[in-house]
Amino acid sequence: MSPSSSHAEQGPIRAVLWDFGGVILTSPFEAFARYENENGLPPGLIRRINSTNPDTNAWAHFERSDVPFDEFCDRFEAEGRDIGHTVEARVVMALLNGEVRPQMVSALHRLKDEGLLLGLLTNNVTSDEGRVGTTGRQEVLALFDAIVESSVVGVRKPEVRFYELACAQLSIDPTEAVFLDDLGINLKPASAMGMRTIKVVDPDVALKELEAMLGLTLT
Repeated sequence: MSPSSSHAEQGPIRAVLWDFGGVILTSPFEAFARYENENGLPPGLIRRINSTNPDTNAWAHFERSDVPFDEFCDRFEAEGRDIGHTVEARVVMALLNGEVRPQMVSALHRLKDEGLLLGLLTNNVTSDEGRVGTTGRQEVLALFDAIVESSVVGVRKPEVRFYELACAQLSIDPTEAVFLDDLGINLKPASAMGMRTIKVVDPDVALKELEAMLGLTLT
């Protein structure tokens, strides 16, 4: 098992770190787009709300468990009104549940068989809609050696402390890991720490990139 030549100075990869929604699960952005279309809202509105004051907005506070659910809903809906639109926070939260991507689960099993460490790094919330263990996913979660949830640890991606916690749980150096996420903003600090990174747009393309890094066949 050897990394690609462009990362050879980093040494062998011992751990593969994964985002959950948008990587192992289908992207919630697809569900957000349907909600916006069905309710006559501007495309990208929910992402716009969440990217405005991204460290201090309602979503950020809720993912760190700084506020209870009802307060989050009030704040999130107020942020929508501030830019001229009505959004239903409880409906939006229900959209977070995606479908498991079978090719990603197959890759997890293959990596596990090869002896690589697996970590799940997810920004999530404390409501039932956002918890990683809901809707029959326990068999997937059982594959991971470490699970770091923002709602549990009180920090979130892209805060550096979040990645440090994951490395500590796995007893690895960041240079020994590759991290897959669907948001570039979450990959930047990981890369700065020395991790190899893969942005997941098309899951099959991302797996091919991972295969090249590891010298393994995953698909």
